[in-house]
Amino acid sequence: MRIAVASGKGGTGKTTVAANLAYVASREGHTVAYLDCDVEEPNGALFLRPAISEREPVHVSIPAVEETKCTNCGLCGVICQYSAIVPIKGKVLLFPELCHGCGGCWLVCGSGALSESRRSTGRLETGNANGIRFLQGILDIGQAMSPPVIRAVKAAAPDADFVVIDAPPGTSCPVIESVRDSDYVLLVTEPTPFGLNDLKLAVEMVRVLGLPFGVVINRAEPSASDTHAWCEYEQIPILAEIPDDRHVAEAYSRGEMVCETLPGYVPLFSELLRRIAASLNATTTTAGRRCAP
Repeated sequence: MRIAVASGKGGTGKTTVAANLAYVASREGHTVAYLDCDVEEPNGALFLRPAISEREPVHVSIPAVEETKCTNCGLCGVICQYSAIVPIKGKVLLFPELCHGCGGCWLVCGSGALSESRRSTGRLETGNANGIRFLQGILDIGQAMSPPVIRAVKAAAPDADFVVIDAPPGTSCPVIESVRDSDYVLLVTEPTPFGLNDLKLAVEMVRVLGLPFGVVINRAEPSASDTHAWCEYEQIPILAEIPDDRHVAEAYSRGEMVCETLPGYVPLFSELLRRIAASLNATTTTAGRRCAP
């Protein structure tokens, strides 16, 4: 089961949920892989404290230009949707930071002036965290596009009972790249106006992608909130509520796993795993009934 943990905004506790979910699943005897796809600012390692055993660069394809062969036909500029390559006044201007590596330019180049080259955009690190297979991507400083590094992390994921994907915050391309192809998406939010606003954006995103999902409310308050009312109105399951507990915040500030420092939270995350499985099974059963002749 591939579980993506996402949020509409940063600071909601997404990594706390993802890391502790992986910890509890491993403790219950499952094989677990933790994928930190927040490649611009990965911090899952601060809590899981893995021993990194391998590091390898992540490359993206870019065109190499041999101007002596260029006929200035302009086809490369026409096919590029990102203005990464611009033929102008007999020259070919290349902007590698804009290139998405689709390969269209060197495929349409009839004169052979363009060929495939590569540049480094980040690195992939793998290791082990007390039995949890740990993978994280790190985007190189100054690089603008993180999806290639995210794809490398996901492609390297081993087979496991649970693959927990710690996605970047927000609803942009890196988040979509992280959560797509997941079996289930956990949306972590907080009971504030900003949290609710960004939760609505995240819900719209996963609905467009057609992925089953549920909500975890972090720093939950005892009284009813607008978040509860909206989720009830939208028929969105709230799978867990993590109370606004000072001890949890203190553990987080020390870089400690909540379930290790405060064992009383283990049943909460164990129940969250069970509810994810139950929700996914219910979704699969409903889809099967709809498709039945």
